[in-house]
Amino acid sequence: MLRLASIELSPVNAGIITLLTLIFSLLLNIIRLYTWVVIISCVFSFLYAFGVLDTRSQMVWSIGRFLNRLTEPALRPIRSILPATGNMDFSPLVLLLLIQYLLTPLVRQLYYSVAFNSGF
Repeated sequence: MLRLASIELSPVNAGIITLLTLIFSLLLNIIRLYTWVVIISCVFSFLYAFGVLDTRSQMVWSIGRFLNRLTEPALRPIRSILPATGNMDFSPLVLLLLIQYLLTPLVRQLYYSVAFNSGF
């Protein structure tokens, strides 16, 4: 028997907890990776806008298109809600704040409630 936070777990229950831990840690790592993709996309767009990157390069265009395809589905609804602010786009900032202060704690709380309060 494994004793975890004053709960005795049988080997089967410990295996379920281990599987849940694996799934939720994988989910948190995917969220963390997506956060970095949003940050890299922002930096890339600044470098592209200020002419640091060669706009005629096929590789630069492919990277920009790839980053845009990854981030645009999450940014488009935020852009439709935010008011127009001229040339500044605050939707990546809002998305990063939502991930940091809403999505990540929600996933962690879901893990704790499923793993430790469901009677495994």
